[in-house]
Amino acid sequence: MFVPKTQSNAVAAALIICAAAFIAATTLMAKMLGTDSYGAPLHALQISHGRFLFAFAGLLVAALALRPRLSAPHWKLHIARTSFGWAGVTLMFASVAYIPLADATAISFLNPVFAMMLAIPLLRETVGRVRWSAAVLALVGALILLRPTPESFQPAALLALGAAVIMGMELIFIKKLSGRENPFQILLVNNLIGLCIATCAVVAVWQMPTVAQWGLLAGIGLCMAVAQACFVNAMARADASFVAPFSYATLVFAALYDALFFDAVPDAVTYLGAAVILTGALWLALREAHLKKPQHPTATTP
Repeated sequence: MFVPKTQSNAVAAALIICAAAFIAATTLMAKMLGTDSYGAPLHALQISHGRFLFAFAGLLVAALALRPRLSAPHWKLHIARTSFGWAGVTLMFASVAYIPLADATAISFLNPVFAMMLAIPLLRETVGRVRWSAAVLALVGALILLRPTPESFQPAALLALGAAVIMGMELIFIKKLSGRENPFQILLVNNLIGLCIATCAVVAVWQMPTVAQWGLLAGIGLCMAVAQACFVNAMARADASFVAPFSYATLVFAALYDALFFDAVPDAVTYLGAAVILTGALWLALREAHLKKPQHPTATTP
């Protein structure tokens, strides 16, 4: 039997900000591994393998300590969800080696927009004008960040855009999984399947990491596991409509880490593109929250 968490907006906000800090840290470490900061650059497939390897190890230790009650997983949904999640995070890790963390992170916030678009054919959802307007606004922000001129176009930004599309597809399967299983079980199964996929994919590009790179790989996996735990607990303590805007703190942390470790100060294009994307994403989140509210009939006098 599930025991509901005590509702607290303040705790939920703190948890989601912590999750944002840890998620941004994973992209920072992926950038360090994808460049020559601590040895020969590692392939994005090897970085994503480390992410799943150490995240699963951390969750397995937690499972052995906490002994959560597990049920039979819905394997087809888990495999589909994790396949898209693995592909999305691999593309994301590949992109941050070449473009600023702030740009890649801002583009990643398009994933709910693509999830909305994909929900039309896959979940048979109806999308109105307001939701389409929010989506178009966010896509305009992405176009700004792509810098589509011969002098400033960043091909690697297309990797981040592809990651957003694929992670939008992952959200479709997360939506189908929601309410079916224990949140901890979903995390455990997700990382187990992700580890299996990543292990098969990394064989062709594997190279022995340096001691520092092993530490960064472990850091990525453990930070992601902690971020997922914070996110799940935040969602259990407050409405999604309240929690969602705080996740945009990831962009702030990404820009801060990039400035501290790579001296990469966001330029005006980054500020403009990120602002447009966040405006569209926030508008979409608020619209979704409004649509989920129960509609009470207006009282009338006899």
